[in-house]
Amino acid sequence: MGARSLGRFGNRAAGRFALRMTDRVYEPAVARLRERLQLPTLTATRMRRRQDRPGWPVLHGFSTALVPRPSDWKAHLAVTGSWWPYFDAGRGLPAELENFLAAGPPPVLVGFGSMAAGHGERLSEIAVHALRRAGLRGVLQSGSAGLVADGDDILTIGDVPHGPLFPWLAAVVHHAGAGTTAAAARAGIPSVTVPIAADQPFWAARLAAIGAAPAPIPFRSLTADRLTNALLTAVREPSHAKAATAAALHMSTEDAAGSVVTAIRRLAR
Repeated sequence: MGARSLGRFGNRAAGRFALRMTDRVYEPAVARLRERLQLPTLTATRMRRRQDRPGWPVLHGFSTALVPRPSDWKAHLAVTGSWWPYFDAGRGLPAELENFLAAGPPPVLVGFGSMAAGHGERLSEIAVHALRRAGLRGVLQSGSAGLVADGDDILTIGDVPHGPLFPWLAAVVHHAGAGTTAAAARAGIPSVTVPIAADQPFWAARLAAIGAAPAPIPFRSLTADRLTNALLTAVREPSHAKAATAAALHMSTEDAAGSVVTAIRRLAR
């Protein structure tokens, strides 16, 4: 689940182990959902066997702008592009945030989503010091960490959809979760990644590999100095913005929702 490859067989073994662990977590919820939908009982093991049948589509919601489709995958394993949450484009952003965005140069968003609970004070201090040393305005998204700061050059916000916000940013500092990684690439903005756990080192490495981010900063190694240097690299090195723009153009050609609908309709015939 990290950035380091274990080789062909090691990666497959690690993947199967991760699937079994995921099944343990979600099997009770899946069982309740199947019951509510009046579907027959089906164990996770039987579902996996069904998915391995020839012609049964397995859809993967990530973009080939970030990860090329593996050449050794079977034909029924499809990559659709990223699946995006719905947001009402007519609602706009909160007024305070819109005013802050309009008041100066594009800011950098710093947020760790559901990660880093209990580290809010340390992360807020690091973020503010790094942003000000780099001469950048900042938006802190509080998240589970509880990031908070104030000042003319810093705004703290709560939950705001990435889709309408990210295009207004100079860059985003994040934990490299799959969703935030994809959202930053889709917006065509550079990232500074601070992976914490699970698959986050992998996605952080992918952003660096395509050139849309400098080298990741492991969470435990994060300091104001390291974040300052990474921010300056991300916003001043043109290659990062160029790579992020290229990823955004690639992702704009992907119709993930349409691919899913097409696959479901084929199954329903």
